[in-house]
Amino acid sequence: MMNLIRNISVEKLMQKFSASVVYAILSAVALNLFFQPGHVYSSGITGLAQIFTTLSVNIIGQNLPVSITLYLLNLPLLILAWFKIGKQFTIYTVLTVTLSSVFIHIIPQYTLATDPIINAIFGGAIMGSGIGYALRSGISSGGTDIISLYIRKKTGRQVGNISLIFNGVIVIVAGILFGWQYMFYSLLTIFVSSRVTDAIYTKQRKLQATIVTKNPEVVIQALHELLHRGVTVVNSAEGGYSHIDMTLLITIITQAEYQEFKYIMKTVDPHAFVSIVENVKVLGRFVEDEA
Repeated sequence: MMNLIRNISVEKLMQKFSASVVYAILSAVALNLFFQPGHVYSSGITGLAQIFTTLSVNIIGQNLPVSITLYLLNLPLLILAWFKIGKQFTIYTVLTVTLSSVFIHIIPQYTLATDPIINAIFGGAIMGSGIGYALRSGISSGGTDIISLYIRKKTGRQVGNISLIFNGVIVIVAGILFGWQYMFYSLLTIFVSSRVTDAIYTKQRKLQATIVTKNPEVVIQALHELLHRGVTVVNSAEGGYSHIDMTLLITIITQAEYQEFKYIMKTVDPHAFVSIVENVKVLGRFVEDEA
């Protein structure tokens, strides 16, 4: 069991690292090939970094790259996360923020289209893909994610309105800086980004796994220790063809846990029969991991 835990931990580490790289590349492509050329503002801390870059010429007489303003804006939030949220969470977030800034800096800005609507739609779709993949892999891109998690940890309240207020400020400033038509372009990109994020981030989807096994104890132990999921046990099940006594196990997992669940079953009982039902509704206590 310890070897299984160690292997899954390494697999999770590699998955989070690859997710950080994917998010960094997609966010850099969206910013440098669509948002910046089209004068379209992204959502969250990336949009705020664009604003500071635009204003830096008037404030300090020099145009600061978005990669620098993005990193500077995240620094105090990363310190907050280290002391108030968790060190492991902060390490992954530092990695993601650093990679994002690096790729934004090294990928050249290039105008693929001059139409701001095209830039808003395609930039929003690419950014939403990166955010959704990052969330599905259990990592944060920093910025408002840190603020939201801190307030939720402090007060226990849902803070979705923080993102709404933050993005509202961004689009208003976009209207002031470039003209009110660009406010609507920014609203369009935020809408597209959120829709794509929701389509990719499937953690909230729940799956029912039905397991027919001759080794129920080892399967139950693995699901308890590695996924922290409860299991309903139905004894004295019989194979219709073989007439061998089997045990029926029923558990609920999230879509984000599915790959890990498959790895567990392949390792602890590769001969078990498993069926999956998607998008089940759950009444009662079901805890979703926030990591």
